[in-house]
This record gives sequence, structure tokens and C-alpha cells, in this order.
Amino acid sequence: MKPSKTFLQGNFKGLQHLGLPVSNLQASLEFYKSLGFKRIMSSHVDIPTENDSILVAMMEQKGVIIELYQVTKNEMLELKSRKDGHVDHIAFDVADVEKAFKELSEAGFTIIEEKPVFLNFWENGCKYFAIRGLDGEKLEFNQII
Repeated sequence: MKPSKTFLQGNFKGLQHLGLPVSNLQASLEFYKSLGFKRIMSSHVDIPTENDSILVAMMEQKGVIIELYQVTKNEMLELKSRKDGHVDHIAFDVADVEKAFKELSEAGFTIIEEKPVFLNFWENGCKYFAIRGLDGEKLEFNQII
């Protein structure tokens, strides 16, 4: 990574969502509804290696989107033992996820995925990848297709 250069010029569109792992999606949906959030998308991601699924819901209020996702059984203990730091990732909206991936990979950022990942979210899906920040934080770059 070359700190003197600015990346993602013309490709960065703003904050997309905050990702929050939860132990009970239904209870979390009700909690965030009580705060005025509305569900704008629901899905699930199958995890074949764990014979499990992650349940996902996007909640929105006044342009703030929170991704609630119920973790797998294997991740539940770790989630329940957290004291602080429940925000799992910050997702930024990009115009072209492939271009962002190439630019940040070539610049030497610590990329978590081998390539942008497609998820069957939203109407036509989305693609994302994440990098690690200097203190291990996960920064996601996401394009809704």
C-alpha cells in the first residue's frame, strides 16, 4: 500500500451499510422495527462446510442501512462472548466493484477474498470484497447490481 496516493477516485459512492452479527434474527428484526427501521431485503447464505445457513435482513431508516445477519451455530459462542465491537464490517458503495478490487489489490492492500463475491441479494444480486484496515477492521466494498 502506498499511503501517499488516493484510491477509488470516481468509484466511491458513499456508506452502504453497517454489518451486525446477531444471535436471533427474528428478535433483532423486532428490536430494530421498534426503533423505526423497516426491512427492505431478506435472504440467506448457505454454508455447506458447516451444514448451516446465515440468515440476513437489511433494515433501513432515513438512508441508514443496517445488515443484520444471524451467525452459524459454530460462530454463536464467539458472538455471545463479545463485550464490545459488535459491528462486524463497514460497507462502502462503489460504482464498479471489479475496478475497485483490481485497484486495491494492485496497491497492496490486505484483501480478504480472492475475488469479488456474488450474493443473491437485492433484485439482481450484489458483489463485494473486503480489505483489512490497519487495526484489523473489515472494510467492505459493495456494488448492488
